[in-house]
Amino acid sequence: MINVAILGYGTVGSGVYKIINENNTHISRRAGDEVKVKYVLDLRDFPGDPVEEVLVHDVDIIMEDDEVDVVVEVMGGVEPAYTFVKRALDRGKSACTSNKELVAKHGAELLQIARENNVNFFFEASVGGGIPIIRPLIECLTVDHIEEIQGIMNGTTNYILTKMEDEGADFDTVLKDAQDKGYAERNPEADIEGYDACRKIAILTSLAYEKQVDFEDIYTEGITKITTDDFDYMKKIGASIKLLGIARKDVGITYSMVAPFVVYSDNPLYNVKDVFNAILVKGDMLGDVMFYGKGAGSLPTASAVVSDVVDAVKRQGYTAKIYWNDEKRILGGVDAFTTPYFVRVKPNADEDMDALKARVENIFGSVEYISLDSKQDEIAFITKVLSGSEFEQAAEGFDVVSRIRVSK
Repeated sequence: MINVAILGYGTVGSGVYKIINENNTHISRRAGDEVKVKYVLDLRDFPGDPVEEVLVHDVDIIMEDDEVDVVVEVMGGVEPAYTFVKRALDRGKSACTSNKELVAKHGAELLQIARENNVNFFFEASVGGGIPIIRPLIECLTVDHIEEIQGIMNGTTNYILTKMEDEGADFDTVLKDAQDKGYAERNPEADIEGYDACRKIAILTSLAYEKQVDFEDIYTEGITKITTDDFDYMKKIGASIKLLGIARKDVGITYSMVAPFVVYSDNPLYNVKDVFNAILVKGDMLGDVMFYGKGAGSLPTASAVVSDVVDAVKRQGYTAKIYWNDEKRILGGVDAFTTPYFVRVKPNADEDMDALKARVENIFGSVEYISLDSKQDEIAFITKVLSGSEFEQAAEGFDVVSRIRVSK
């Protein structure tokens, strides 16, 4: 029998408990051994909930019980999750987590501790929730050099952008709607400023390129400056706007960033709507492959966590090879990241529209213009491929209304 301890009985923890109990026969058959929840750790009590039978308030009970084989950490945050997971691994227990903050900050270290103790540290649910991406990246795409990863990794921001695009509602109105429906927190900063997606792309960049990428080093830009006018322009060119996490290796330089991007209809991410997430991986041999589904929620995320539990049971006695060492990878700066730009500019006080257009062409060279009947007081265009520093230099002296990178 395999005994599991769950640390945290919140949204995901209760889902893990439910899945293991309700699908126990199926899970045990797939694992090759009976899987049972022996403990659930939480500071709260849950009167009338069946979890009372296994509920404990002291983590020492779990750590000191040699019959506990797998610890599931679904508490969130870095501490005390880091201390608890590290302690479990040192005690010879495998650990599974959905905690993106923990994995982004300490993933390489915890993998090394797992190797030293001949156990496993798995974190499938830390990036795509219920979407399988970690295991395919480290096991199924092993013959490919990963050229680029593009991901819609936050359902809240994707919901907001979808509503702005489809209904013409402004950002503040849609954000309130998302909060009322439970898609956005009362304090939505982690989502709308891109911090949540930043942790996730840090994990994927570290795995794809096998060295530690610190999320603090990743350029991060949210969606608060996107307007309905921007979407009106997109409709003219058959494109959309998505908040993307990007990892790219270009001529030996690794780039990682989070920012809004113009996405054309020939990109598989174009049709990803509402709270759905998707991650597009570009390999040098396979080409493009996309992973799509619900990136959050109790049961989708818990399903990925329990799949890790099954994998940990199947791998008892040896550690899975996950190539992510703690040597820090230096990222290329956003000033060197190359992409076209969608730009909206207004004339200065001393020039008319013809003069502005002439100045645009003189500075940016050949551009693709986009016109809207409702916007006669500005010029919108898409530039050729420019580095970040080239764009900033070219944009000096212009009254820039909007600037959004274009996915290549």
